Amino acid sequence: RWAFCVSLAESSIPPNSNHPADSNVEMTWRVFGGPHANLYWALLKERCLGDGLEISEENLAHMFRLHLHRGIAHLVGHPDLRSIRDLISLALPDQRDSGAMKNTLTATNTKP
Repeated sequence: RWAFCVSLAESSIPPNSNHPADSNVEMTWRVFGGPHANLYWALLKERCLGDGLEISEENLAHMFRLHLHRGIAHLVGHPDLRSIRDLISLALPDQRDSGAMKNTLTATNTKP
C-alpha cells in the first residue's frame, strides 16, 4: 500500500514496462486494499482519469501494476529509508524531527 501511494503521489505517469502478471505472491484486491480497498480503487481511477487514460479493467490493472512496481523501486532505492520511523517520515514530512514525532505520539496517548 505504501509503495502504491508513493507512486500515486508523483506527478509523472510511471514508465510503461512489462511487469509479469504472475508472481509467487497472489492476492485479491480486497486483501491488498483491506478495509480501504474502495478508497485505493477510487484513487487509482482518479489518477487514470487525470492522466487521460480510459477507465477499463485492463487499463486499471496495468496502471496498478506500474504504480506498485514504481513505488516499490522508490522505497527500495531510497537512501534514507532504514527504519519504520524513516518510512513514517515520508508520510508525515512535517514530523521529520524525532522529537516532534515523539511529542505528537505522546500528546495523542495522554489522558486529560
